[in-house]
Amino acid sequence: MPSKRSPGALLFALCALCTLPAVGSDLRPVPAPPAVQAENFLLVDFHSNEELAAKEPDAPIEPASITKVMTAYVIFRELAAGNIALQDTVTISDHAWRKSMGTSRMFLEPRTQVTVEQLLQGMIIQSGNDASIALAEHVAGSEDTFAALMNAYAAELGLQNSNWLNSTGLPDKGHYTTARDLVRLARAVISEFPDYYAWYSQPSYTYNGISQPNRNRLLGDSGVDGMKTGWTDSAGYCLLTSAERDGRRVISVVLNSPSGRTRVAASKALLNYGFRFFETHRLYGAGDEVTRQRVWKGSVEQIGIGLQQDLFLTVIRGRYEDLSAAMEIQTPLMAPLDAEQSVGTLTVTLDDEPVAERPLFPLQKVDEGSLWQQLSDSVLMWFE
Repeated sequence: MPSKRSPGALLFALCALCTLPAVGSDLRPVPAPPAVQAENFLLVDFHSNEELAAKEPDAPIEPASITKVMTAYVIFRELAAGNIALQDTVTISDHAWRKSMGTSRMFLEPRTQVTVEQLLQGMIIQSGNDASIALAEHVAGSEDTFAALMNAYAAELGLQNSNWLNSTGLPDKGHYTTARDLVRLARAVISEFPDYYAWYSQPSYTYNGISQPNRNRLLGDSGVDGMKTGWTDSAGYCLLTSAERDGRRVISVVLNSPSGRTRVAASKALLNYGFRFFETHRLYGAGDEVTRQRVWKGSVEQIGIGLQQDLFLTVIRGRYEDLSAAMEIQTPLMAPLDAEQSVGTLTVTLDDEPVAERPLFPLQKVDEGSLWQQLSDSVLMWFE
């Protein structure tokens, strides 16, 4: 058996099969996912994006207040673009105040001024519909125009089965998404905006002398540090959840559960299943040198070859040692070479079945060598 080395130290021969580094764990059988009370659910590993359990994850559903995660993502993007700022003051419209009456709200008063930061916390922590509408109006002038912006950003994220018609998740015919799109949205928020994501773990928020707890009753339990609850008569009880244990993160979404208690129990069962029976490892990092290869007729004779993005894999707990990796490099490598030009493929297999395939790239640009170098290499290539 080949010796075990760290992923960064693995060097491949062309098409040679290599065993990945060992991790101490014993092989255990994996039961079926837990039977939970929900019409739809999905459990995904955050880093590898591997699906661990699912029930009709692509069926269109009403997201209820989980819609506010999409609203928040748009606001975060607008903040990042410099179009708005956290300390901007927003004048609360009569419409935002009136439409939120009788629903979850931040208890904003019409014609008062509130900062974007306060509204974001009121929306994320208190699930304030008034805050959501006020933010939408501040960014786009009206909630309808903001919904168009939501759909534009959703398209960028690849949320192919979603259609957003409002910023709150209040029932609206034609307002829908899927479990898969919600998990993809959650991954985007966590990876792109980790500082703002911290608000999702805040246990309570006080505005205008009124303190309200975070509606996510799983916070602090089972490693949960976000994200969002939802409920309407037609959508049922919903919960989008993210949890981290020992550096590993999983995301679950439970939709149309019969009660607040069952959505919590279902989410907890799915999270425990994902952490208990699967493991995730970063096999290779972006920019890590997987191998060095000879370059002909170039300004340098050898270059590092690697991946442009981290490669994470999720496997059944105890199967990591059974993974093997191989690579195939296009030969000969001739200058000039661009760092965006794929020069080969890395394939990871389990039980002789491919589980991941990634293109390999030069880790630096290589220009053509001098005339002498080109002539010299032309001669040497005859003897290769």
